[in-house]
Amino acid sequence: MSNIVALSEAASIALHSMVLIAKTNEVLNVGEISARIFSSRHHVAKILQRLAKEGFISSNRGPSGGFTLRKDPDEISLLAIYESIEGTLDVQACPGAKETCPFDSCILGDMSKRISRDIRDYMKNKKLSDYINH
Repeated sequence: MSNIVALSEAASIALHSMVLIAKTNEVLNVGEISARIFSSRHHVAKILQRLAKEGFISSNRGPSGGFTLRKDPDEISLLAIYESIEGTLDVQACPGAKETCPFDSCILGDMSKRISRDIRDYMKNKKLSDYINH
């Protein structure tokens, strides 16, 4: 099955983990997070380390350890989380990332540009706080 728009597994883990951490009043460890988002414990640990390094979350070791937010949920956008994992989300005019089109105009029109701009704008305007009471 093919997808026109898809998140990488790493970006999906980052976004879902951050929403989960923001929603809960308890400290969650890697095992609890990986079980709740149905992802590999190893991959979740790797992504959470990166999010901690980027300053989004704190990591506490030990039997009662786990992850907590370092910033207010109103200050963290989905775009900031995404870009910390994947790099800058560019608005693309060409879905194939070609500099020169073999045709006079793109066979998909401006759809690629519109979709990538809409996704970027949506993620920029959505904060973790938007998901806390869901």
